[in-house]
Parts: sequence; C-alpha cells; structure tokens
Amino acid sequence: MPDFYITTAIDYVNGPPHLGHAYEKVLTDVIARVRRMRGDRVYFLTGVDEHGQKVQQSARARGVAPQQFCDEIAAEFRALLPRLDVSNDDFIRTTEARHKRVVCDLLQRLYDKGEIYKAEYRGYYSTRQEQFLQEKDRNPDGTWPELFGEVTEITESNYFFKLSAYQDWLVRFLTENEAFVFPKFRQKQVLEFLKEPLNDLCISRPKERLEWGIPLPFDADFVTYVWFDALTNYYSAVADKEPAIWPATWHVIGKDILVPPHAVYWPIMLKAADIPLPRGIIAHGWWSIRGDKMAKSTGNFVEPNAFVDSYGTDALRYFLMREMVVGQDSDFSETQFQARYNADLANNLGNLLNRTLNMINRFADGVVPAPEGAAEAAAPEAELRALWEETRAAIPAHWDGFQFHLALERTITFVSATNAYIEKRAPWKLGKSSEPADRALLVRTLATMAEALRLAAVLLRPIIPGSVAKIEAALGYTPPETDWAAECEWGTRLSGAKVAESLVLFPRIQATTSAEAAPKK
Repeated sequence: MPDFYITTAIDYVNGPPHLGHAYEKVLTDVIARVRRMRGDRVYFLTGVDEHGQKVQQSARARGVAPQQFCDEIAAEFRALLPRLDVSNDDFIRTTEARHKRVVCDLLQRLYDKGEIYKAEYRGYYSTRQEQFLQEKDRNPDGTWPELFGEVTEITESNYFFKLSAYQDWLVRFLTENEAFVFPKFRQKQVLEFLKEPLNDLCISRPKERLEWGIPLPFDADFVTYVWFDALTNYYSAVADKEPAIWPATWHVIGKDILVPPHAVYWPIMLKAADIPLPRGIIAHGWWSIRGDKMAKSTGNFVEPNAFVDSYGTDALRYFLMREMVVGQDSDFSETQFQARYNADLANNLGNLLNRTLNMINRFADGVVPAPEGAAEAAAPEAELRALWEETRAAIPAHWDGFQFHLALERTITFVSATNAYIEKRAPWKLGKSSEPADRALLVRTLATMAEALRLAAVLLRPIIPGSVAKIEAALGYTPPETDWAAECEWGTRLSGAKVAESLVLFPRIQATTSAEAAPKK
C-alpha cells in the first residue's frame, strides 16, 4: 500500500496547456519526488476533465465529435508530462470506463440513501462556468462578473444533492482540522464562505441541453454535472486498486477551484458516501505575465513546450520552484527568468560542475582523489562542511512545509560557498607547486569540491532531476534508491571515481525578450 497518494487537478480539455498547468504538474512532481527520495511509496495521479457544455460546443465549432476533440486535446496534456519530466504513476481521463463506472456507483449510492432528489429550478446559468448562479454572485452594480461570461435565466427540472445538510458538519470538520487546506489563510477563506447558507447542489443537466456527459444511473434523460463527475476522478482512479490506495494524502489544485468545488463540494460528497476524506488540499497561486493576467487571447501567454525547446526542462522547473511561494501569486517575465538562469544555474551550479571536472582531470588524471589525514578545524574545508550540516538540517522542514523556494535558496547558498572555497584554495596554483604540503592540500581540495557538488546535487534532485542525473554520471556516482539520510552524510563516496572530461549543462544566455533567441537544448 502506498504511503503517499498525491493528485493534481484534472485539466479541462477546452484548450491547450499553458504555464499554469505546467507549474501545477511540476509542483506536484517535486513533492512526489521528495517523498520517494525519502523512502515513501508514492502514487501520483494526474489527468484531464473531458465532459461538459464547453467541450460539446467547441467540438461542434470544429465539426468533430466530442470524443475526437477530447482525444486530441488530452494527447497534448499527456505529451507535456514527459517534456516536464513529470513522474506520474497514472493519467486518468473522465471518458474512461473505469471512471464512468465509479461515478455511476457513487451517484446510485447517494440516490438510494436519499441524498439526491429531483426538483424544478429557475435561475441564472453561466455557460462558461457551467453552473447556476445566485443574486449574491452579481457585482454591486447588478452586472455579472466577467468570469461567468454570458448569463441566461432558465427554468428546468434537475437533480439536486443535499449539500446544505452537511454545512454544519463541514464547519466543525475544518475547525477541528486546521491544516486541511494549505496555506492556512486559504482555509480561513473557506470558513468565511461557509458563513453564508449553502444551497443544495444541482448535479445534472437535461440531455436535451447537454448530451456530452455521464448519464445518471437512475434517470437516463439526464447527464452528470461536471463537478460531480470531475471531482470523483481522485477516487475513481484508485477505487479498484489492491492493496488500497485511497484516501489521498494531498490534492494539489489552483486557488480558483478551492471554493466551493474542492473545499466544499468534494468533502461533503465523500462524507455523504461514507468514503474517507483526503488528508488535505494544497491550493497554489496564479502566475501573471509581466504583471498582467495570463490570457492567450491577448498574447500574454507562455506556452510551456516552446519554453522547454528554448531553455530546457530543468531550467523551467527550477525557475517555477524558485520564484513561486506555494500558495501565493507570482509574476513571470522572460527577463526575470534569464537573470535567475544565469545567476543560479549557469554562473553558480554550472560553474562549480565545470571547475570540478576540469581540475580533477587536470591534476588527478580524472579520478577523484582520497584525502589523507584530518583537515584542520579552522580550515576552509571545516567551514564549508559546517555550512553543509546547517543546510541539510534545514532542508527537510522546508520540504515538509512546501517552501521549495527557501530550500533552493539555501542550496544555492551552499553552492556559492563552494565556489568561494575554490577561490580560497586556488587549486590551479596548488597544482603548479612541487611542495608535498601543497600537493596534499590539492588532493583535499579536489575531493572537497567533488563531495560538495555531489551533496548539492542530492538536494537538487527533486527539482532538476535530469540535470542531477547528468551531474552524478559525470562524477561517476550512482545514488542509492531511497537512502536519502545516508546520502547527505559528508564522506568519501566519490574516492576513486572516474569523472567525465567535461559537461556544460547550463550555457550562459544573452539577455533577450524572445524565447526563440535562447540556446536550443
């Protein structure tokens, strides 16, 4: 049985993936890789949401069947994952038979319990958001917010889920489980939302208006409303797994779908169906582009595949994790990206790698030497090692708190200190000396450089896994499967290892305003 089950939101297939989709997948992947590296058995799910009125309309506009339309867009989302080096264990589509069956079983169970009833509804409906609206959703001047698009008044019979009956329970649950939503200020927003009475949730659409959906098992004239369909994916993907995988440890989602879908509808659906709740929800923020909202219609848009083509997978992964504080918003600009790339990856980490390989090849025949005797307590080696002990002690708390930007800041500080150490020892000068003491110090310096690089790579492995694998191969090092704590011990694991002649992972780039001008990987 996995120790750790993590999911992303499933992406709606009404358009191609953008930077926000890429960020969520990379963030979840980093969390999953950290847990695997520390010895947990992880199950990582992502996928796509394929039903609903917007898909039906888009397919008709293209002149293709909805399934064909979904197949094409779903393939784009699936293809993005390996390009971002995302290590998901499963990819679910809501048009799959395994998902439809579980949705129908869940609906029938709730219907049989009396949690679902039929009633006539008259109200305002947003086609864009595929939801009924209330007067409280209007702007102060009586207009509807732009996010709802065209709003029409309709009257029709539908099926409703008794959401309101569980409002008091949900308030108690969130009060007793203060860490259910991360970050905490998002949980406060959920409780604020719950101060207003909940309406029962409309969970169906008449087939005469929407055909592209899962038919209700107890009334074939209706299809399942998108949220009741989509939210179930986290459970339907693993419902039949043996040994059991559910409940999820974390759902990673964007802040826009926290309230009400994931923090209100989903917990209540599970409670009503007597299914255990997940441990919690991580609600991340949004990326803006040069200070403005990301929108493909205005050209303010970052296409992740093109960015990977220009700069490489790990450069994008590193920037996303270094610049965004999980739970808050952040801004993306190519100028900012290039500055971070050059400062951290090219001039710092890449420089350390190049110097290490160059010096070991130049002065030790390409083999990491084993230092003799103990270093003096006050020597630069001791200072660097002390900094490493501080760094590795701090990292787990940053990882557990999803503060990956701080973990990276500390790691790069250690890399900078290693480069500063090299300047102090100046192995290029020691290598010219024939004095035995200088030769011994050269050996110690080369061994220290290699070990510091290896240790920094351990901490970077969840963030830039492809580059770290190349660094480790260049150092002649094969890491253990899961013994992370032992890997972080300063030692002589590399003694006698044959290193590569050279390796340029992050060539410095010239400042540009176009990804097309960047070096191709």
